[in-house]
Amino acid sequence: MERVIEMFIDEDNELSGIEAISVVERPAIEEDFIALKEHKEIKLAEVDNEKRILMGAALIPNKKIFRKGEDDKEDYYIYFSEDTVRKASELFLMKGNQNNSTFEHSVELEGMSVVESWILEDKEKDKSAKYGFDLPIGTWLVSVKVNNDEVWNKVKEGEVKGFSIEGYFAEQYELSKKPCNQCLEDLNSEFALWELADALSEEVELESYGGYPESASNNAKRGIELNKKVNNKCATQVGKVRAQQLLRKEKFTLPTLKRIHSYLSRAETYYDAGNNEACGTISYLLWGGLSMKNWVESKLKGLDELNLSEKVINGHTAYDTAEQAYAVAKSKGCEGIHTHDVGGKTWYMPCKTHAELKAPCTEGYEMIGMKDKDGRKVPNCVPIKR
Repeated sequence: MERVIEMFIDEDNELSGIEAISVVERPAIEEDFIALKEHKEIKLAEVDNEKRILMGAALIPNKKIFRKGEDDKEDYYIYFSEDTVRKASELFLMKGNQNNSTFEHSVELEGMSVVESWILEDKEKDKSAKYGFDLPIGTWLVSVKVNNDEVWNKVKEGEVKGFSIEGYFAEQYELSKKPCNQCLEDLNSEFALWELADALSEEVELESYGGYPESASNNAKRGIELNKKVNNKCATQVGKVRAQQLLRKEKFTLPTLKRIHSYLSRAETYYDAGNNEACGTISYLLWGGLSMKNWVESKLKGLDELNLSEKVINGHTAYDTAEQAYAVAKSKGCEGIHTHDVGGKTWYMPCKTHAELKAPCTEGYEMIGMKDKDGRKVPNCVPIKR
């Protein structure tokens, strides 16, 4: 089975994105550029003047690009989603990299400038169709002005045939393993709000489920012990309550089981079995760890209630419906939502920007319920007890 890896923009790495566009003989995306000339109505004693502009695809979404495995590792493919392609095109211009170019990814060039950059949104009406391109929606196209005689001669001689990008991207695996304290705080804060909302909702007699393995309770006990060793700096109030429930072998309602499964599925990103002082490790154990996750997943499958409606993208949680994203945005105190297209599916993320996805309380404080302020509910932030 071929190995295919999705590449992302790592928003926590200021180097992430495309640094330059290279002119190459064999573009990885297998799309040649075309050389454009200024087309004028021919009149007596007038001739065409070459504009020296190249047009072509810089990055095509969801196109598998072959990569040779290094150090005896297997060969693989990479691809970029529509969302990542768009984000890369925006960052390229925002960082002022329009004049950065190379030849075959090795020789820096002078006299090359990106003069047009756009995302293909309509295959029939897009200007690229006029020049014979048949590219998928979401493709990033550029027009490059060539004031470099050597490069232009290579274009005319057919020695260079397309564009190739240079930049820094992260694999999904790399992003999922990258430490992210703020992301963990966001996760814990989000579930604190969900727990509070559940507690404030109208009480209804719901069936409860128990019988989870002893190892889940042991994980919770270990999490409590590890948290004490780090002066109780890691456990949130929700985490403390959940651990005590597991120690007492309490039963959980179906909504709570779903929250436990959702939390553990996302918190395992921050779990490090080799680091007993990491808050990600402690938080994961407080909720029962892997054995609890496996038991809850099995229980939900048996009840036909397993709903994989969430996805972690660039360290933040996205949802499969806009309604879910709006609900979380409201709980976080931000407005609106934004979308990500991953794996051919649109995911909805709370807040208009990633910058708004932050913990409701500042460092040194934790949220204990909600309070009234100016006629609205806001997080109740109190100093963390050491």
